[in-house]
Amino acid sequence: MQFSQFDDFLTNGRDLLAKGPIALIFLEDDTEIDSTLRHHLDAGFKSVLVFAPDPFPLAPDVAEEVHRISFDRTRGDDYVAAINQIIPLAAGQWLYYCFNAEYLFYPFCETRNVAELLAFHAEERRDAMLSYVVDLYADDLDRFPNAVSLETALLDRTGYYALARLDATNHNHPKDRQLDFYGGLRWRYEEHIPAPRRKIDRIALFRAKDGLTLRPDNTFSDEEYNTYACPWHNNLTSAIVSFRTAKALKQNPGSTFDIQTFKWHNSTPFEWHSRQLLDLGLMEPGQWF
Repeated sequence: MQFSQFDDFLTNGRDLLAKGPIALIFLEDDTEIDSTLRHHLDAGFKSVLVFAPDPFPLAPDVAEEVHRISFDRTRGDDYVAAINQIIPLAAGQWLYYCFNAEYLFYPFCETRNVAELLAFHAEERRDAMLSYVVDLYADDLDRFPNAVSLETALLDRTGYYALARLDATNHNHPKDRQLDFYGGLRWRYEEHIPAPRRKIDRIALFRAKDGLTLRPDNTFSDEEYNTYACPWHNNLTSAIVSFRTAKALKQNPGSTFDIQTFKWHNSTPFEWHSRQLLDLGLMEPGQWF
C-alpha cells in the first residue's frame, strides 16, 4: 500500500496500526534501504511502514511487503512529529522506529521473533525497551567512502560508559533507573557532534498510549518509559547496529577530511549475531530465556 503524503496515511491508513508490533522506518538517503527493510521484515513485525522520499527505489520483493508513505525530511517533514501523530492512533500497540542502514538485534533474535520478545516484555509489566545504538563502520574508507559496508563492518568492542541522568526539576538529583549512555563514534569524534546528540540510548521499542509523546532527545514524556529496568530486576534491552553516525561524519564537510579511517585498536569485525552483542555487554537478556 502506498500513501501520497503523510496526511493521507493518517486519514486512510489507520487499519495498518490496528495490530502490532509495527516498525516505522525513516529513509534519510538511499543507502542500504532494501537490506534494512528485509532485516525488519524477517524480525516478524506485523506491519513495516516506510517513510521515504518519492525518488527512492525499493526492490520489488520488498515493495510488496511494506507500506510506503511519502515523507521527505529535506522539505521539513520531522520524524518526531510524525511519531507523535501516530502514537494516539496506535494506542495499545507496540511501535518501533529506526532509520535506513540501522538493524535491530535483541537477545536470541536468531530463533525468536520480535512479537515473542515483546509479549515476554509486556508480561514483565514493561511498556518500553531501551536500545543502545551501536555504531558500525566500513573497514576501508577508500573502498567505501560513505563508510557503509555490510561485508566488512566493524564496531568498537570497548569504550562504552554511562552517566547519571540528572533531573533539572529536582535539584539535579539523578533520575531513578535512568542513565545517559555514551560510546562508539559519537564518543571518539565528539568534537564533530553537538553535545545533545552524543548519547547512544534510544527507547526504540515502546507501547503507544494516549497522551504519550516522543521528545527530540529520543526520550518520552512518561518517565517510566525512559528507564532501563523495572524496580525488581534487570529487564531485556536491545541493540540497533547503525551506520548512521559513520555516514554523517563522512558526509559532513566539517569532519570528512579529518577522518581517514574509523579503525582503531579496539575495532572488531561485526559478526551479525546477537551472541557477540551479548558478550560485549551491549544488550541485556534479563529473565529472557
